[in-house]
Amino acid sequence: MKKNSYMFTNKEHTQKGIMSTILGVISLATLGYAVFVSYCSVGKIPVQYGAAAMLVMIYAFVGIGLGLVSKMERDKFYLFTYVGIFLNVLALALISVILYAGAYA
Repeated sequence: MKKNSYMFTNKEHTQKGIMSTILGVISLATLGYAVFVSYCSVGKIPVQYGAAAMLVMIYAFVGIGLGLVSKMERDKFYLFTYVGIFLNVLALALISVILYAGAYA
């Protein structure tokens, strides 16, 4: 007969890690929307989408910073920290690909 074992803990998710994940989702959603609208309008987009891409870069850098700071906290769960860092790095990588394709296409 197997005995059930439970582990009780007072660990919590880091608030900065959760905010990093939220910024990563906002960055990717904004970037995805801008690319979709640009594709539907055959590349003729207003300047505001360029400003949105700049905000995506700022959000991604802030999200990475928050993720790294939240990783320094002790006795916490780090799921949202890792997800936030991944999403923000992905957003920066996609912006880099778009800028590279625009410069050399």
